[in-house]
Amino acid sequence: MLVVFFGLMIGVGIYCRKHSNSVDGFVLGGRSVGPWLSAFAYGTSYFSAVILVGYSGQFGWKYGISSTWIGLGNAIIGSYLAWTILGRRTRVMTQHLGSSTMPDFFEKRYNSPALRTGAALIVFLFLIPYAASLYNGLSRLFAMAFHIDYTVCIILMTVLTAIYVVAGGYMATVINDFIQGVIMLFGIVAILAAALDQFGGLGAAMQSLAEVMDTSVSTAPGAFTSFFGPDPINLLGVVILTSLGTWSLPQMTQKFYAIKNESAIVKGTVISTLFALVVAGGCYFLGGFGRLLSDKVNVAVEGYDAIIPKMFETFPVMLMGLVVVLVLSASMSTLSSLVLTASSTLTLDLLVPHRKSNADEKFKVTNIRVFLLIFIVLSGVLAIIQYRFNIAFIAQLMGLSWGAMAGAFLGPYLWGLYMKKVSTASVWASFVFGVGTMLLNMLAKPMFPALLQSPINCGAFVMLMSLVIVPAVSVFTKKPDASHVEKVFACYDRTVTVAVTDSIGPAEEMK
Repeated sequence: MLVVFFGLMIGVGIYCRKHSNSVDGFVLGGRSVGPWLSAFAYGTSYFSAVILVGYSGQFGWKYGISSTWIGLGNAIIGSYLAWTILGRRTRVMTQHLGSSTMPDFFEKRYNSPALRTGAALIVFLFLIPYAASLYNGLSRLFAMAFHIDYTVCIILMTVLTAIYVVAGGYMATVINDFIQGVIMLFGIVAILAAALDQFGGLGAAMQSLAEVMDTSVSTAPGAFTSFFGPDPINLLGVVILTSLGTWSLPQMTQKFYAIKNESAIVKGTVISTLFALVVAGGCYFLGGFGRLLSDKVNVAVEGYDAIIPKMFETFPVMLMGLVVVLVLSASMSTLSSLVLTASSTLTLDLLVPHRKSNADEKFKVTNIRVFLLIFIVLSGVLAIIQYRFNIAFIAQLMGLSWGAMAGAFLGPYLWGLYMKKVSTASVWASFVFGVGTMLLNMLAKPMFPALLQSPINCGAFVMLMSLVIVPAVSVFTKKPDASHVEKVFACYDRTVTVAVTDSIGPAEEMK
């Protein structure tokens, strides 16, 4: 199964070489990606092995069946509303501005080269540790299935990902994302059915979970099968962080830059939402039964990452093979998206703007490929170092990266698509508040209120504050240049003619 999987990934990379000769082709697939590929690319970039092995086990243990709300939030807020509110406007404005990356969008939208540099540095600082975290979910599964050393697993995954992304760029990534997404869909359904069968079926599993008591969490009977679980406030923080955060993460919003047309946006919205419902909903629902393994897993010693792999130990060989391919698919799809975003950002937003002579297409694409290799290797090395020496700082930085990037970018990105009066100063305020607050949370946690000492709740807080800071600061700071803003928003006023299959038109036109 692994050999066939690896062969497919490499074959797609070689096939897509013809699409990767220009920057627009390598980074965005020529802005001609259809609904199925776009939706699956969005979903597979969203959900990695961190979700299946880490988050589902951790939050399922803490909140029981109510952790399914996280998956529902991911589907409704993180997918449906993200596509509905951001998809069309992002596609239209980024094409109008000629933007290929989020930092480039900030420069051209707010007429500030300094914003481009600042945003690029934030992306560089936080995407690589995030990429390194993707390997963590693989270690236990590969050790269980093949008795393979974690380092060998990391090297194998980095080499394979590097081959197909360097060769085929964005098109290779989205086609492989589609293949990996199909594996994830079928895999989650098969795993959930097999796991519930181990517990005697859904009814028996729910009954057993209702009898679980943990007075350190809740004294109420049946807390882990209740509608909102034993800790609804902290559960809400997880829903906000993991759902709203996707609205401004550069590797996620880039999928909107590349989508083909209006029809693809409409279809992609539905497909992406259903994908999230099955994958995220299935993962967190599965994790909700983790407490039934309390006699087999010592969470205090082994950690939350041991819960989900423990469910797989008694799976048949073929199903265990599917689990391994599933986790590889989830990890590689997200890794390829992250490193492609990071390498294009470093090349187009930091290297090229500060180069004295003009850079041609060949120079840009070559450097994106070089930095892509560097980032893949760097993320793998970070993962190995963290694993071998158990360096807590790296692990903490991984967990904070999502909150820091989303907290910095959410307000400037969302309001930048809709509101003309956003000031440059308000964007800087959001950048500083988001990154600064998350770093303070990591370095000086006791100074925060009890609720915000959790990096998850803190991340949700800075994201919501970003939405408030941008319009609030814009009121009291220098207004943007009116002529520039009008040029930017002119893209929404352009008249287009559509076929009658898309719109029957006003009544008078039909007479």
